[in-house]
Amino acid sequence: MRASVTEISVFTAAAAHVLCFAGFAVAHSIAGRGALVSDPARALRLLVVCEAPVVIAVFSYLRRDPKSCSFSKAAARGLIGLPVGAFLNAFGAIVLGAPVGIKYLMVTIYWSLLVSLFTFVPAACVFGASKIDWQNVLSHSIYFTPTEVENYMISAPCHGAVLGAWLGAWPLPLDWERPWQEWPICVTYGAVAGHLVGMAVSPVLIAVHKRRVRAKAD
Repeated sequence: MRASVTEISVFTAAAAHVLCFAGFAVAHSIAGRGALVSDPARALRLLVVCEAPVVIAVFSYLRRDPKSCSFSKAAARGLIGLPVGAFLNAFGAIVLGAPVGIKYLMVTIYWSLLVSLFTFVPAACVFGASKIDWQNVLSHSIYFTPTEVENYMISAPCHGAVLGAWLGAWPLPLDWERPWQEWPICVTYGAVAGHLVGMAVSPVLIAVHKRRVRAKAD
């Protein structure tokens, strides 16, 4: 197992998230303001196209045990994780009440791929199929128990995206008749906002973690 505490600094974590944020910025600049409401399929497609190569490249570079796992292998894991995560996200969304039908097919696919980039792909690139690491990343207990730096880098944005999507779904059934209440517009806003908050929080968690480790060493 890699000694992640010494190899990944707060600066590295912050730089990785800045690069991922750049994907959002590029997609937003291309789509234009209000594109998610006026043309959600196009806006989501641009987000996926701009964000996917950045996320896969960044987290493949930060892969665990780079001596035994090449960059290309980690990237291949991310590419496999993208549709797998999208399927699970789409299934979960439909079970929880997302609309189905031809009208919503493409936006649901693009939304599921985007959320997969927030949740499944980073862990797939870094950890592969390690069951223990996936359990640690998906569990909220990492915030209260000793863990590794990669877990904070992946878990905080992942949990933020899931929580944000859940909060963003609240206006869907309300009879306000606003265009942004359409599926999956408000859910996307919530997921993106939660993911960005998680990205901002994770370097703080890493800094606290490193300070705790140094204090124990002393």
